[in-house]
Amino acid sequence: MPHSPSTPPTAAASTATPAAAAPPMLVTPCTLEGRHVRLEPLELEHMDELWEVAQAPELWRWTATKIHSREALRDYLVSALADRERGVALPFTTRDAATGRAIGSTRFGNISTRDRRVEIGWTFVGLPWQRTGVNTEAKYLMLRHAFETWGCVRVELKAGRLNERSRAAIRRIGGVEEGTLRRHMYSGDGSWRDTVYYSILDDEWPVVKARLEGMLAARR
Repeated sequence: MPHSPSTPPTAAASTATPAAAAPPMLVTPCTLEGRHVRLEPLELEHMDELWEVAQAPELWRWTATKIHSREALRDYLVSALADRERGVALPFTTRDAATGRAIGSTRFGNISTRDRRVEIGWTFVGLPWQRTGVNTEAKYLMLRHAFETWGCVRVELKAGRLNERSRAAIRRIGGVEEGTLRRHMYSGDGSWRDTVYYSILDDEWPVVKARLEGMLAARR
């Protein structure tokens, strides 16, 4: 039976490794490949490809950053790359595995190697590829990398309070709702956004992993 959104998924005894005893969390650009998607390190030269799918206004309805021009997209990518240089983000271009076409972007952000914590977000996927399993597999690849390669103890996800679709998607993969930060983010259109935070912990990952693998298998 699925767990309640507010209740952590049942897992075996904690496998958490004390931070002091864990190997260093080395955050370096990498490519994550799956059956449907390939996540490759974002580069500024990907902008033209990404602009082709980023022009749909629906993609930015609930986001704090509004991308309504090529210049806005360029600023968005430049900021992501600057955060990568500072070691606090790892942005990706999302590509269709079969065609190699750029279909969106996502990233690890708010990276804290000291706390072995990372956030997954800043995601957009072109409208033709939504509800196809692409985003589910991208989340699976990123969560697996965070927990099994980096040894993270916590992965965070967040969504605007009114963005019911994104919130349902996070709950569906096993994110545990932690609370709402009121007037948390300025949306750039004169409004303020309440943000709902979710998390997945390392000892919850085995159950979440099995759930995601089952979801992906059902789409084959």
